[in-house]
Amino acid sequence: MILESFPVGLLACNCTILADEATREAIVIDPGDNVSRIAKRLSDQGLTLKQILVTHGHIDHVGGALKLKRLTGAPIYLNENDLPQLEMMAEQAGWIGLNLPVPETAPPDEGLAEGQVVGLEHYPAKVLHTPGHTQGSICLHFAPLNLLIAGDTLFAGSIGRTDFPGGNFDQIIASLHTRLLALPDETRVLPGHGPGTTIGQERRSNPFLKER
Repeated sequence: MILESFPVGLLACNCTILADEATREAIVIDPGDNVSRIAKRLSDQGLTLKQILVTHGHIDHVGGALKLKRLTGAPIYLNENDLPQLEMMAEQAGWIGLNLPVPETAPPDEGLAEGQVVGLEHYPAKVLHTPGHTQGSICLHFAPLNLLIAGDTLFAGSIGRTDFPGGNFDQIIASLHTRLLALPDETRVLPGHGPGTTIGQERRSNPFLKER
């Protein structure tokens, strides 16, 4: 298995490449920016991109998806509840103070619905719909790898903000307590920004995950 996660763009979104060393097939999660770097990593390792998976429709996570699709031919997957976010790229840039060319987006080729299985044959992921940061926020649980790609739902010591359109604090708290805390403590977590953590660590120390 090849697993790489590295920050892209001005907001340092964690983009993840996961690949099967035997088949040389790969997925990319949250290609928010720096698409040439992502494409070079795929090319340098002789990988064929099969899926582009986007955890939610914010500019720093989805901004490079269409460009990467055009370079590789891989389909884009996004939860349909975040389709309105794709129409708001200029507004989103303003919300977070980015003075950059607005990225071109398009409706995804496939959805990411609760319980759906995506990823690679030997490294499948189950989609967990975790609304709250946005209405279409999802996490990807790679049970065979004991790994959760959390998007902006859960961070080390914190959670995703809910003050942008589509955010809802009560929803994200419910998503965290009912979905993510159901996972084993040893589950590794790769958040959408910042360092990795584990479910157990967050269960013990994250102030938003303590008993209500």
